[in-house]
Amino acid sequence: MSSEEGGFVLAITERLFGLILAIIGGLGEYYTITSLSSLGAFAGFFAFLAVIPLVLGVIMITAKTE
Repeated sequence: MSSEEGGFVLAITERLFGLILAIIGGLGEYYTITSLSSLGAFAGFFAFLAVIPLVLGVIMITAKTE
């Protein structure tokens, strides 16, 4: 396996992991928004916690691997 192949595999793995993070963050946001009445005062806290993996996933998907 040459270094070019390793770079390609690394880029694909990074994008796949970013996609998984974005999906987890999106699901977290969805379930936070759909259960606002149950969460009460903690809704903002859980929304913030769900945004973190969503943003990290989008950054990993759009980042350019060198």
